[in-house]
Amino acid sequence: MRVQHSTLASVEEALRAQVSGVKEQRLPETRRAHVASSMEDHRPIVPQNSDTSDQPLPNLQPRHQELIPTPFGPIKPWAELPWPIKTYFFLAIISLLCVLGLTISNLVQQSNEDSTVSLIQLIGVVFCIYYVTRGILQENRQELIVFVLSILLEMIRSIVNFSVLSKDVKPDIQPRFIVILLVGLFHVVCALSLVLGQNMMAFRVGGALESLQLQYNMLSLCFSLLTFDLQAQLCLTVLVLFSGLYKISAPHTIILVIGLVWAFLKVTIGILAIIKELKPLVWIFLLQNLPEVAYLVYLLYKVVVDWGSGGSYTLEAAAVTGSFISVVIKSVLFWSLYRVYRSFGQGLRERMFSSYGRIDS
Repeated sequence: MRVQHSTLASVEEALRAQVSGVKEQRLPETRRAHVASSMEDHRPIVPQNSDTSDQPLPNLQPRHQELIPTPFGPIKPWAELPWPIKTYFFLAIISLLCVLGLTISNLVQQSNEDSTVSLIQLIGVVFCIYYVTRGILQENRQELIVFVLSILLEMIRSIVNFSVLSKDVKPDIQPRFIVILLVGLFHVVCALSLVLGQNMMAFRVGGALESLQLQYNMLSLCFSLLTFDLQAQLCLTVLVLFSGLYKISAPHTIILVIGLVWAFLKVTIGILAIIKELKPLVWIFLLQNLPEVAYLVYLLYKVVVDWGSGGSYTLEAAAVTGSFISVVIKSVLFWSLYRVYRSFGQGLRERMFSSYGRIDS
């Protein structure tokens, strides 16, 4: 009996050992199965909110609208302008139109010298309307600067005229004088704020490439200088023809009239040369400036020879100043035109006049 009992005990121990070995072998398999099942579980760790549909979606629309193509380059659409700039634009145009009307009404009531100054002022007001329009819609800083300078010159002229008036006339002119100063100061402050503000037009036209942005700035400068040069030529022609600066003959008068047509033709060729990127037209434009430079030298010679013969140095000083300004404008124009000439064919024309300033073009 003892032998059987010991035999049964040994058999029982052997069975227990086998069972424990099987459990130890199956344990890693069950762990691996548990890990695999946990990896196949796609439930998110962080519980999702069921109200995500109520949250606002991000605004993925472009910040700016497409630019509008014009013969002078792309401009911003009217709807893109903020209301303060729209308000100032309306005020600027209305005030300039009022000055234009007053200048025209006063032309027939003034002496020869005063009528010449008023006629030059009339030309300046017309160009200022163009400057403020293009300066706001195209973010053209140099034309806004010229607009500010024109307003400052008008304010200085009003101060000088008011200071030389007699005491009997000053009370009648004083209200208009104060209005001119206040409106002029308002324009100067607003225009300078636009000049010092952010300018994104070069980036919107040229994209992220700094080379294209620089080319656009040079091209815009050329456009502005062409306009400045035309204004200077018109003012000098008016000064010589109508002021009596010196006696001119009939052939000289014909030359001056032809010079006016020549100035408009020259500006047209310059604009076409820049827009179309035509190098032959650039050389034609440069050759067209040679007669104008020669006439400026002749004008300075005549002014120096006849200096002070009329008893007044105002017109002589105006002629010298106008000639000097015209030479400076032409010098900067030739420099910027050379920079633009070297950048022909590098893709700026396509971005300005084909894709209309879209960055993704």
